[in-house]
Amino acid sequence: MSSSTSSARAVRIPQTRLARATRMGTMTAGVAGNMAFNGLMQLGRGQQPTARDLLLTPGNIRRIADQLARMRGAAMKIGQLMSMDTGDMLPPELADIMARLRADADFMPPKQLQGVLNDAWGAGWRKQFAGFDVRPLAAASIGQVHKARLPDGRELAIKVQYPGVARSIDSDVTNVGRLIQLSGLAPPGFDLGPYLDEARAQLHQEADYERESTYLERFFELLGHEADFAVPEMVPELTTKNVLAMTFVPGMNIEDVAHAPQEVRDRAAERLIALMLRELFGFEVMQTDPNFANYRYNAETDQIVLLDFGAARELKPDIVARYRAVFAAGMSGDPVEIEKAAERMGIITPETEEPYRSLILEMNSIVFNHVRAADVMDFATSTLSAEMNAKGRILAETNYVPPPLPMDLLFIQRKVAGMFLLATRLKARVPVRSLIETALA
Repeated sequence: MSSSTSSARAVRIPQTRLARATRMGTMTAGVAGNMAFNGLMQLGRGQQPTARDLLLTPGNIRRIADQLARMRGAAMKIGQLMSMDTGDMLPPELADIMARLRADADFMPPKQLQGVLNDAWGAGWRKQFAGFDVRPLAAASIGQVHKARLPDGRELAIKVQYPGVARSIDSDVTNVGRLIQLSGLAPPGFDLGPYLDEARAQLHQEADYERESTYLERFFELLGHEADFAVPEMVPELTTKNVLAMTFVPGMNIEDVAHAPQEVRDRAAERLIALMLRELFGFEVMQTDPNFANYRYNAETDQIVLLDFGAARELKPDIVARYRAVFAAGMSGDPVEIEKAAERMGIITPETEEPYRSLILEMNSIVFNHVRAADVMDFATSTLSAEMNAKGRILAETNYVPPPLPMDLLFIQRKVAGMFLLATRLKARVPVRSLIETALA
């Protein structure tokens, strides 16, 4: 959930499939026109542009980011994933533009908000509150959050889903898939279908606030009474399929901890990486969205505040066992065991050809070499991200098509990568080796 609406505007959200499809079509046509024009210009200068280069121009990225920010929903969610997962690989000016999708989503005007809440709670809903702020605290892809106060003085955070978003998920994902195919971002021969199907399923789950409320309660039971973490408490009488009510927990943006003293940064990153390992190997349930806006820091209580459990999911024992084997092999440094674990994971198969096989195994070794190298991993000076991005670019440039993987593995991998990226942003020093050894014990 985005944590800022400082530069966002109140813009009515398109609710019908036709309206949303029209906006997506207009955006795609505009992007295609820009790509064609720029391609002809470059060909005229004797250059050989690629579709990816033509797409990733400042004008096109701005057009895509602005339109997805206005639409919200599945379209914007996929844009957020692009920003989170490829931000370090894009030129800084493009990463900054895409970052808008994590920072400043436009929000519903008060009249549209009132209509949504009338449908959820009935026309007299305001009588239940001593105060309700119509300007949201945060706005993101599927909903926006408002602060409210009950007559008994309790402060609440009310997450309100944008109208029409749930109904538009299937068509939005299809339209974004067309944009990806148009752009050439996917390598030739890569079957995008299963990933789009999983995106649809995941987004339908995230749009079900009653489902999210069960995971909010689950994590409150697991962590709500621990000194290191703060988890909001669900308010069942105000929660519906489209509205999620919870207690308000104060805190600053987790990225702002980057300005705190070193020991605060270290402690915050260590707790989040340790929690990720507990989710994977202990709880066997994980909040799989590492968007930084899902974490805040309360300086007064020295607690990490955990928000947004729409992407939480149970982890199958077989998936956990595969990850345990990969971690154990990586910590041993044994190349034979690393290769066996990679095959069991499915990231390489007997059909994986050279040089791809060696490159993928090398990427696995790079990660664990950094982890094993010192008692404390200094993310401020670590070259891990740069090394992995360099290897990843080699795979992308050679149009490597990965084997189909269980989606749970991809969600877990995204969470692991997200926590390492956050530790890098905080320039933290974390005893990652001992955290992993403890988790595997």
